[in-house]
Amino acid sequence: QVQLGESGGGLVQAGGSLRLSCAASGRTISSYSMGWFRQAPGKERAFVAVISSSGSRSYYADSVKGRFTISRDNAKNAVYLQMNSLKPEDTAVYYCNRVELVSKRPMWNDWGQGTQVTVTS
Repeated sequence: QVQLGESGGGLVQAGGSLRLSCAASGRTISSYSMGWFRQAPGKERAFVAVISSSGSRSYYADSVKGRFTISRDNAKNAVYLQMNSLKPEDTAVYYCNRVELVSKRPMWNDWGQGTQVTVTS
């Protein structure tokens, strides 16, 4: 069973940057597409970005395209999300999970604790 641990969130002003990390344990994730989701207060969890197992393909939600970059290090069993030009509407708890590349749906039922990102105006 995989355990996912997200980190790197924090409080940042609009226009700032953060780099989130997702460390996986209990299972090697190198053969899976992995991605990020976020859940803002009072809203459902939403897709943010996905990266293929090799890292050759990535897709983003329209709201973050051009500002966020997903990457992975299969040797470290980790996935990252570089977030630039942050906006107040990016405020949410961010989670990683295995993601189905076409549908962008999460594949594992167990989620990590997430990492809080708060962007002030």
